[in-house]
Amino acid sequence: MAAMTATELDALWEGIDDQRTRSADLLEGLTPAQWDHPSLCEGWTVRHVAAHLTLQEQSLGDLLGFVGRHPRMWRHPGLNGTIRESATIVAGELTPDEVVRRIRAGIGTRRHNAFVTPLETLTDALVHGQDVAVPLGLPLEMRPGPSAVAATRRWATRRSWLASVNRRLPLDGYCLCATDADWIRGEGPEVVGPVGAILLLITGRPAGLDRLSGPGADVLRERLGHRPIRPSGG
Repeated sequence: MAAMTATELDALWEGIDDQRTRSADLLEGLTPAQWDHPSLCEGWTVRHVAAHLTLQEQSLGDLLGFVGRHPRMWRHPGLNGTIRESATIVAGELTPDEVVRRIRAGIGTRRHNAFVTPLETLTDALVHGQDVAVPLGLPLEMRPGPSAVAATRRWATRRSWLASVNRRLPLDGYCLCATDADWIRGEGPEVVGPVGAILLLITGRPAGLDRLSGPGADVLRERLGHRPIRPSGG
């Protein structure tokens, strides 16, 4: 991560806090059926995604302590396996109210997980909020400013280990053009729309195509066999 000015870092954490606040507000109003509704993350319910959002401030010591308390984690090698199992454990241990309280407790802190930067924390807050909201058909705005910052980071690291947690969509050969931010990447047929929807696409979520247009978006929909998400509140 390139060095950020104090002003840029303040803006980044303000974006994280804003998204955490609004995601917690949304989660607080869900019914039991909605908590158990499938999210955009394959195999994860809304409850799993929300539980994962409570695990965004873990130091190396915290991680080792968690594994020590839950030795079953050793049976799930690899980054994705570790992330999935930790979310499953927390989702089983905490009530929805406790999950929401833990997310709110992170508002105003400036801690982030070991081995990543605050930019990954921002991306998680933004994208996982949509993993919950989109399949439930609930509004949860992705602010253009923070979304553009996260999209820049994800595009720059799309071939690094940081991208290994996401499904890799075939985005080479397209021009991704934001309509609500000064953001454009790639060359080829245009994929046009809000930068938040582009961020979903970069992080492996075809649901972003539901808010994107242009000849490139049409080709991608056909190539991926994507059909619009039909929200259900459960």
